[in-house]
Amino acid sequence: MFGNTKKTGSDYSSTSNSSAINTLVAGTHIEGKIVAKSDIRIDGSVEGILNCSGKLIIGSDGKVEGESTCQNAVIEGSFRGTLIVEDTLDVRNNANVVGEIKTGKLNVDTGAVFNGNCDMGQKIKSIPQGEKTEASAS
Repeated sequence: MFGNTKKTGSDYSSTSNSSAINTLVAGTHIEGKIVAKSDIRIDGSVEGILNCSGKLIIGSDGKVEGESTCQNAVIEGSFRGTLIVEDTLDVRNNANVVGEIKTGKLNVDTGAVFNGNCDMGQKIKSIPQGEKTEASAS
């Protein structure tokens, strides 16, 4: 009825599918280290280290605590810890982000909570001393 074909180990590909999304559903809790070669969506909770080669999506019920690195991130839920986003971090209106953040670009919607230190783009090496701005000249 459903087919009687058995799949062998060679029938499964070990290469990642760039359009695949790993999902951690609500009610699931993981402690430890996660490495994802494609996008990952977190609707449950994660404590530990999360490394993602693609996009990290933390859903509205999702919670991540620890260290995370990714290419892009969309946060609708809660993040606490150290977050390194190579390209764009998008913090949605109900999100709660607390910690050390390093990102190329940052979008923060009205209503989001965003607390901590954030390094964005290239760092300013030094601010010239002795030059007065219009505000400080008056």
